[in-house]
Amino acid sequence: MNPRRKQRLTWVAVLVIGVSIASGLMLYALSQSIDLFYTPSELVEGKGDDKQKPQVGQRMRVGGMVVEGSVERNRDTLEVSFKVTDIGPEVTVLYQGILPDLFREGQGIVAQGELIEPTVLKASEVLAKHDEEYMPPELAEQMKGIKHVNPNDVEYGDGK
Repeated sequence: MNPRRKQRLTWVAVLVIGVSIASGLMLYALSQSIDLFYTPSELVEGKGDDKQKPQVGQRMRVGGMVVEGSVERNRDTLEVSFKVTDIGPEVTVLYQGILPDLFREGQGIVAQGELIEPTVLKASEVLAKHDEEYMPPELAEQMKGIKHVNPNDVEYGDGK
């Protein structure tokens, strides 16, 4: 093989290996900060075909409907606790801060935070749906079985 061609091949191999290592490190770093979406049923029963449950300490988003009569506010602080459900089990959400104006019992919400117990989420952010029609696409798919949610009437976030 020509020495010049051999040198080019070496540089190309080094470049490919370098890009591969950099891509692998970026993907590993991103996997640590991904917030997976769960419904209360998936959180309790497991998600996917293998019924994999999230681990305590994992960051995630949980979406569902606020259970009627479950909102408890601390009079001295901004601490709020409430339960969220979809079609089955309930998950408790703990939040410290001011809740969105559209937050109320029976309303759909998405809470983002860290799982501190198998069915307790310490939320860093709580989002309420913006009108009577909107529901996150993931939550709309999970809630098709609920009587009061007609999947044909749900406006998806991506405009479909």
